[in-house]
Amino acid sequence: MRPVGSKYLLEEPLGRGATGTVWRGQVREEHEGGGGAVAVKVLKEELASDPDVVMRFLRERSVLLRLRHPHIVRVRDLVVEGDLLALVMDLIDGPDLHRYLRENGPFTPVAASLLTAAIADALAASHADGVVHRDLKPANVLLATTTGEDGAESMHPMLTDFGIARLADSPGVTRTHEFVGTPAYVAPESAQGKPQTSAVDIYGAGILLFELLTGSPPFRGDSAIEVLHAHLNDQPRRPGNIPEPLWTVIERCLRKDPAQRPSAENLARALRVVAAGVGVHATPSQAEAALGVAALLGPDADPTPVPGTPPQSPDADPTQVLPSGGAPSYDPNAVTSVMPNERTRVMPPMPPGSGGTPQQTPQAQGPHPWESQLSAARHRNEQTEVGYLAPEQDPLRRRPRRQPAPPQQPQHQGHPQRQAQPPQYRQGYGYPQQQGYAPQPQRYERPAAPTPPAPAPARREPRRSANPVKIPGLGCLKGCLTVILVLIVVFVVVWYTTPLPDWVNSTRNLWDATSGWAHTVWDKVSAITGDSGGGKG
Repeated sequence: MRPVGSKYLLEEPLGRGATGTVWRGQVREEHEGGGGAVAVKVLKEELASDPDVVMRFLRERSVLLRLRHPHIVRVRDLVVEGDLLALVMDLIDGPDLHRYLRENGPFTPVAASLLTAAIADALAASHADGVVHRDLKPANVLLATTTGEDGAESMHPMLTDFGIARLADSPGVTRTHEFVGTPAYVAPESAQGKPQTSAVDIYGAGILLFELLTGSPPFRGDSAIEVLHAHLNDQPRRPGNIPEPLWTVIERCLRKDPAQRPSAENLARALRVVAAGVGVHATPSQAEAALGVAALLGPDADPTPVPGTPPQSPDADPTQVLPSGGAPSYDPNAVTSVMPNERTRVMPPMPPGSGGTPQQTPQAQGPHPWESQLSAARHRNEQTEVGYLAPEQDPLRRRPRRQPAPPQQPQHQGHPQRQAQPPQYRQGYGYPQQQGYAPQPQRYERPAAPTPPAPAPARREPRRSANPVKIPGLGCLKGCLTVILVLIVVFVVVWYTTPLPDWVNSTRNLWDATSGWAHTVWDKVSAITGDSGGGKG
């Protein structure tokens, strides 16, 4: 037996992975819980010899120790001894999901949904504590065998190896051509070296669910490069044995954009709705809820970032700091300067030919040029108002006549010359003045309001019938049918609410008795008549 630290002993190896070896161990007798079985994962020497990994190991010790969930393998202790780094965890008696899948084949849709929902619950708890797994795969899911009250055994999934991917992601361990994770389960953003969040675990959960249903991951290739290329560019294909609601969940988890993947809480809730709706005992309401599972797969509004990853894309330019040299020194903490509150000044009018020099003489009395422009605009708007035009004023109905131009209004002194007016339009014409006429300002008077025509007498609308149903030619038939229907209803009511059936039966018996008596009398009369006739003969 090999000692690890002062509290644990290693007995035998249980498995070997990419980051270390898992041993079966026990607690020394002199310590609390002595003799108890534990699982000790001893990290590789190249990790233990990296100072950055050791520092991360010690810094994240408290985070891993407080991570508690029914579907997470509890980390009991972290051991640092020379060149040895080890994680002491609870010992789970049971195979991992990868081995179980190879020995027993794919799961049913209901079992795969419930198992992945339990794993999603564990991910939701870890993401709430700021821990991202980053290496979710069947080999990191242990199946603990539990016995129920009825004696039946069931598989209890337990997620392990939390924090291992974080420890392995060290500058002294990884290279530019390497990444943390397994190629078949790595998210596209991890393969590209982009910022990572808790969405990488949702991507891994989607691949895990696909493998539970089919027996193999969706993206495969002859080399790791081909697998990574498929993660980046290919879309998964739906096998025939996956129900439509379950494929909706898988497709949403395998989105290339991390922002479109659901959160762990929404994923667990959606999988349980699907499990209830695709089973053989599902009710119609449960099946309908499973078909609408897309509404439950809302994206994570606040994904948990992976510590140590850059907060922005590598292609983004860093924030530049203003140079300290120059006339005014830049103080980022200085208060915001406010512009002085001064009134806006209007430049005086410019006389023509002044060469851009403002006129210094005081402005003469009279309306401001802006007022004249506003007045002209108001007249133009009044001229173009839409209104009723009497037939005698319609220019299309009478011969156009030329009217003399009104006298030119004197211009106000002290005002600049107005700009050349556009060609004026003569009243009664729709065309500009001829070249022989000089452009003269004209005043257009608003035509008198036409007398509104007398209102036409209101038409008397025909009185509508109380019965809106109209069947041409079937008025009498409709009444007859209504009467027959009423009689039938009355007859049924009378038949079932009065002793009429008893009366009918008694009347029938009376009729039968009367008929029998009449036949008897008739037979006797016939016999007497026949006998008397025979005597006479």
